[in-house]
Amino acid sequence: MSGSVTRFARREWGPLFGTVRAELVARRWQAIPMTLAAVCLTALFQLVQNQDWGYQPVQDIGSVRAEDPLWLALLRTPLSLFVPALDLPVWGALAQVLLVFGIAEICLGRWRTLGVAFLATLCGTLYARVGIALGPGTPFGLPSSDAQVVDTGPSAAVVGLAVYVCWRYRAWWTGGAVVVAMIVEVIVKPNLAGKEHLAAIGGVLVLIGVQAWRERRQEGVEPRPGTRSWKPPIRS
Repeated sequence: MSGSVTRFARREWGPLFGTVRAELVARRWQAIPMTLAAVCLTALFQLVQNQDWGYQPVQDIGSVRAEDPLWLALLRTPLSLFVPALDLPVWGALAQVLLVFGIAEICLGRWRTLGVAFLATLCGTLYARVGIALGPGTPFGLPSSDAQVVDTGPSAAVVGLAVYVCWRYRAWWTGGAVVVAMIVEVIVKPNLAGKEHLAAIGGVLVLIGVQAWRERRQEGVEPRPGTRSWKPPIRS
């Protein structure tokens, strides 16, 4: 039994663990500069928004509601990723950013990590408007009161990055577990946050599908002279 578990762990997490461990041993904290900056920015926003003088400025630059004009919501969405939700412990947000962003930065590179994170967050932000338009009588609909809910935090980005990294490193069971956990979350507590997590996963799955299709097309193309492959490196 223990042998089977060990083989499963090596097959599921071996390549991912090996990549992360090698980078951290070689470069230590220098391997995740973007992640550390994101953690500091999230902590800073948390500190400022809990001050009498800081709450409104943070809301003005990073608070997203479905009732806001679309252009304003899109403008605020990138920073909303780093504004912790006021009704949740900030340590949870910081731990999520440090762990998942850190792994993604090492495995994907900082720019691809940011790109996937912003895509996932944007999908959640746009879904809120669609869900409210559909109304509460449909499976993917939301009540009109959700238009006033402040929508911030890194959770959608974290979920999207987790699924993307699992796909890239073929950790199929782990990626599937993340998806199932988000589905269960919506069934148990069908609120805006849970459905936004599913929207984030949906957006990332579309991205994965497009990239997988492009890679399949490139498999039949001969590499250019002096190169091993047409495929770009994973790290950026």
